[in-house]
Order: sequence, then structure tokens, then C-alpha cells
Amino acid sequence: MSRQMHLGAFLFNLGNHVAGWRMPGVPTDGLMSFAFYRDLAEIAERGKFDLLFHSDGLGINDTYPEVLRHSITIRPEPLTLLSALAVTTRRIGLAATVSTTYNEPFHIARKLAMLDFLSEGRAALNLVTSSTDLEARNFGQPTHLDHTARYERAREFVDVLRLLWDSWEDGALILDQEQGVVADPARIHRADWQGRFFSVRGPLNMPRPPQGHPVIIQAGGSQSGQALAAAVADIVFSVERSLETARAFYAAAQARAADAGRAPGAMKILPGLLPVLGRTRAEAEERDRALQALVPERLAISYLSDVVQHDLSRYPADGPLPELPEGNGERGRLQLIKDQARGGASTIRSLAVQMVQNRGHMRVVGTTADIADMMQRWFEGGACDGFNILAAFHPAGLAEFVDQVVPELQRRGIFRKDYEGLTLRDHLGLSRPENVAVQH
Repeated sequence: MSRQMHLGAFLFNLGNHVAGWRMPGVPTDGLMSFAFYRDLAEIAERGKFDLLFHSDGLGINDTYPEVLRHSITIRPEPLTLLSALAVTTRRIGLAATVSTTYNEPFHIARKLAMLDFLSEGRAALNLVTSSTDLEARNFGQPTHLDHTARYERAREFVDVLRLLWDSWEDGALILDQEQGVVADPARIHRADWQGRFFSVRGPLNMPRPPQGHPVIIQAGGSQSGQALAAAVADIVFSVERSLETARAFYAAAQARAADAGRAPGAMKILPGLLPVLGRTRAEAEERDRALQALVPERLAISYLSDVVQHDLSRYPADGPLPELPEGNGERGRLQLIKDQARGGASTIRSLAVQMVQNRGHMRVVGTTADIADMMQRWFEGGACDGFNILAAFHPAGLAEFVDQVVPELQRRGIFRKDYEGLTLRDHLGLSRPENVAVQH
């Protein structure tokens, strides 16, 4: 079989466009409803997607009143939600966003292991380091941990996770009723981790998860984030805006993974893609304009201000982006915006419009064939292993992609017609990891 594309469905509440929730037919009463997310999961599983990718954050954005007033800042807690979805789905992977800055490895190792058992091997976690002082203040800290330190903490976090997941060898759980033997103590190992950020005795109080290690996703675009991904990520969720930059990122990322001693194909790269579909290009363009017309101008500039952590309302909207401080927030997204603004061709207004349309990701407006052409060109052109699909509004935007674009990708022979394995690692073509605790 020829190389097959991988697809994730990025679940960002009612839609990935900041005004998507205002589109006709969007069930706003579904925001905190299990039925709404169950239906989205069933749509994605019907489309044979590899995984659901659940976004999260650990604070509410109230720095700019326009953002709080006009955009959805509510974030359903992912591990609780995905545990429920594990019962109503059968094949699709379930990825929860987890902050390594404001969690402890033992808690997360245990919760992800349980999700892996409940889903019979479909759990994943998207590692983030968080990005704002607002989040820090919810956890007793006046400011966010320094950028370099939080990536060092993230790497140590993963090392501890793996030791805990592997603290029980395969076969250590026996449960022999006749002999009265529950487990083999010789095959259960303490982590005994003493590091800069964590001190963890272990072992975990549950056996090794079905996948060995739940799949690890990393989305940091900074140099530190890319280094972490090369060392530990099974999937990289990237932000790319052109075929050329995506090719360059893909080649560099795979080279870094090889330098880290990893085998070819061990790391899949899935750029974000926001499709705006229409039966004709004119219809797609009209839908795109309708979405943008729902965005208050002050929201767009406030939204961009929040991303760059600098109040841009004090500058002329049709003027250039001012020099921005480096800050201690999300450096990859900040660099993307600076790159777009380089040379003065983009104004604050135009950059703000782009950010609320797609949060920095690639946006394609067109017909089924237009979107499939773009995806095939990137996939076959050395730019990615697939895509994380950011439907502009839910559930209709995701359903349209599944019912229109997925069959076209299948017809072209670059996307599966059915699941062939049981676990998320099976879908991704990733092997089950060796036990690291035995050699620890």
C-alpha cells in the first residue's frame, strides 16, 4: 500500500474561527454538553480520522474585555471529557492537552494510563508548557516560569512519565485466583527519580498501559519546543502557512529527530489546516466573507494583542506592527507574526484579521477538489505526514469535510478507507515502545 495520510480533528469548542460560533446552525447550547462532543467524535470516527485533538488552557482570558465579551474562552476539561468519549467511540485516538508546568508527572501518568485502558489503547497527550502569567496566578505563582526552564521541566516531565508507565513490566500483573498471586514483585520497579524539578518514588499503582506509552504530541514552535519534539514527540502539531516553509520545517524536524537517535518515521508532522468549503469557489469565498463579517474589529485587534502579549490598540490599525518585546510567552506564534509583518507589508489590522480567521494556521478557501489538491500537494511534496483539521465551526464544518473531502482523498488513494488496527499507535504506524524502567 502507498503511503497514507494521517488526520486529526482539532476540537476547539464551537469552532476554530473566532466567530464560528455565530454561524447559522451552530448549537450554542452544546458548549458544555456531552452530546455535542460525542457527535463530533462520531463524525471524525466516521471519517476514519486518526485522532481527536482536544485543546485546553488553564486560565480565562480577561486581559482584554473585547476578547472575553466576544469570543469563547471556556475550555472543557479534556481528560474527563475524553474518558467519557472513550466509551462512545471504538477506534479514533483521544488526545488531551496537558500543561507540564502546572501538573505533576505522577498524576498525569496515572490519568493517561487509565484513559489508555478505558479506550483500549487510544490515548494521547499534547504536551504544552503554558504561556501566560494569568495561568501562573491560578497556581500560586506571580509570574510564569522562564521559557528555557519550562522546557527543561517539560523534558524531565516526559522522562518521569515514561518511567512510571513502565514501572510495571508486561506480564507483572498475574491475578492467579487458584494460587492467590496478584503480581510478580520482581517485575515491578520504582522510578526513584531525583531531578531538578521532580522527585518521584513510584511505581505507578496500575499496570503498563496497552500502548506501552500513550502517544505524545508536541506543538511548540520555538527552538526549545522543536528540540523537545525531536527528542520525545510521536506527533508534531505545526503552524505552517506555505508549502515552502512547511517543506523546510519538515526536513529540519526529521533531521533533528535523527540526530536524537530516533528511527525514520518515528515522528509524524501534522500542520494545522482550516478549510472553508463551498460547492464552488465563489460560494466558499462568500462563506469566508460571512465568517469575517461576524468579527467585531476591536475583537480582532484585542485577540492579536493577547497573542503577542502587547496592547496594539494604542497604535494606528492601518499602520505597521510595532517592535514587540520578546516576552516570556508563546515564542513560536510570536515569531510567526513577526515574520508576516517583516518589511511593513502587513498592517496591524490585516495581521489581526488573519489571526482571528485561523489562529496562524493555513487556511484554504475553495471546493472539495481545491482543498484535496492542496493537501495532496503538501503530503506528496515532503511537507507533512497529514493534517490537523481545524473546522471553522462545529459540527457542520467537520461533517462537511468528512462527507466531501475525505472521500476525495480516499479516491486518490492517499487516505485509508477503514481502520486496520486497534490502537492509536496502529493508526500512526508506530511501534509499541520498549520498557525503559527495566534498564533504569
